[in-house]
Amino acid sequence: MKKLKNEKELLKKAMEIGQAYAVKSGYSSFSGTDSADDKVEAVYRLLVHDKLLTPLPEDQESSQNFRRRLVKWIAGKLPADHPLLQ
Repeated sequence: MKKLKNEKELLKKAMEIGQAYAVKSGYSSFSGTDSADDKVEAVYRLLVHDKLLTPLPEDQESSQNFRRRLVKWIAGKLPADHPLLQ
């Protein structure tokens, strides 16, 4: 899979929006002791559960693929002229 430009920043933006969405959906919030991989997986699974994100096949579930799926999701939601997409 081709790496997107600004992938790291896009993931940060996806996590920011995903965590805000989780809190609005009733999730208490993430603790400081949660690992980055746990947070990514939790946001991914919440978005899949709410049908905002297409799930990965079970045999392809991994932390890296969760991250890439979130990056693709946020890239599709941002306006075309957003600085992270340039």
